[in-house]
Amino acid sequence: MEKIENIPDVKLGIIAVSRDCFIISLSESRRAAIVKAFGSKGSLYEAKTTVENEKDMLKAVDEVKSAGCNALVVFLGNFGPETPETQIAQLFDGPCMFVAAAEETGDNLINGRGDAYCGMLNCSYNLNLRNIPAVIPEYPVGTADDIAKMIEDFIPVARTIIGLKNLKIITFGPRPQDFFACNAPIKGLYDIGVEIQENSELDLLVAYKAHANDSRIQSVVDDMAKELGADGNNYPALLPRMAQFELTLLDWIEANKGSKKYVALADKCWPAFPKEFGFEPCYVNSRLASRGIPVACEVDIFGALSEYIGTCVTGEPVTLLDINNSVPRDMYESDIKGKFDYDYKLEDTFMGFHCGNTPFCRLAKRSKPGVKYQLIQNRLLENGGTPDFTRGTLEGDIAEGEITFFRLQTTPDTKLQAYIAQGEVLPVPTRSFGGIGIFAIPEMGRFYRHVLIQKNYPHHGAVAFGHVGKSLYTIFQYLKIASIDYNQPAGVRYPTENPFA
Repeated sequence: MEKIENIPDVKLGIIAVSRDCFIISLSESRRAAIVKAFGSKGSLYEAKTTVENEKDMLKAVDEVKSAGCNALVVFLGNFGPETPETQIAQLFDGPCMFVAAAEETGDNLINGRGDAYCGMLNCSYNLNLRNIPAVIPEYPVGTADDIAKMIEDFIPVARTIIGLKNLKIITFGPRPQDFFACNAPIKGLYDIGVEIQENSELDLLVAYKAHANDSRIQSVVDDMAKELGADGNNYPALLPRMAQFELTLLDWIEANKGSKKYVALADKCWPAFPKEFGFEPCYVNSRLASRGIPVACEVDIFGALSEYIGTCVTGEPVTLLDINNSVPRDMYESDIKGKFDYDYKLEDTFMGFHCGNTPFCRLAKRSKPGVKYQLIQNRLLENGGTPDFTRGTLEGDIAEGEITFFRLQTTPDTKLQAYIAQGEVLPVPTRSFGGIGIFAIPEMGRFYRHVLIQKNYPHHGAVAFGHVGKSLYTIFQYLKIASIDYNQPAGVRYPTENPFA
């Protein structure tokens, strides 16, 4: 399966700045040391123009633009010039991180002292005066090795910021009936520079029918069969229908990107879809997610946005799941209690589920994942009989490992808010159906009540495979999300938590 380039390639540059009453060579030598320290981690273009004034600033910005840089490190090698150093971020068309030099040795605190520790304060004040967004690390002052690590942490943040600026979310159909949770005002998308194109599912059906007998269908069928293997390809005769749909979506994306470079989808998948198209779209959705194009179920626009953020941060496939059902006490007692490094309580656990949209590579081989049918829709639409058009889900237990559960969401009054919770998928068989896993997040019970319920989040959450809360938090800060919640540790009370409970 060929991966599609649907996230940006970050091309970093670094510009050093210098206050004209300090020794310029101090900034230059410290800049060179950073480039050398970062050398084994990736490519970093070193702008040779050191900025002392506004003319230098214009020259340096032109230099990094000409070099193809789309993300920038502004380095205060000494105190730094407040106006031109912030104008760099104002004129550069991409995310900027500001960092400052630590003093190097107690044996050289006369000519070798740069006072960047002080200059960083004035820099941040000036950025705020100009209302310029910037990334500033938790502790932005360091040696060359320290700053090389900050730059490494900046890359997934920069990739996401660039991606969002160039993202279009394409949707098909309104949300399903009685499904208000996935409906949210789209103004929040515009607030962060994301475009949206909303289409009817009838438009999609017309496009799908136009792809009948497409000459490319067989090659997609072959690729599907290869991915699923003998154990997972339970309905070989169904593959041509799904391959036709995959081609329909990919062609629609190419024809409708418009002014944007990257795309995420939010599709209608029930109740009318399976009967009219002849299958459930879940497996196809999973394949697109595997290739870097996340597809949110149930026309969940902000779910698609969250998935795309996770894809940019990790550079890997993500999924979207219902925060679905509690773990039965008997399962907890027999399979979880006291068996893991963290002593999870029953309330720390839950099952994350969706019908079958999670990429094949994220499912545990022990569960023998494969294409199956949607049990709930089969009951509703086929009276529980032999499945036909309710086939097409990708089912299996989600593979164990570290995860980050998160969501960026707009409220009914168009305020953006977000949550982040790090945890893991446990290596415990779910004994259930769908794409499903047993999740464990420290203090999840309190987080569930005082964040998810209290702040009216929908039941869908994006799942990134790995602990990426640090990057997500930085991104949400950069986007000026006023409310960013996380799972508070034991002993730290939520504002709405009953102190007498």
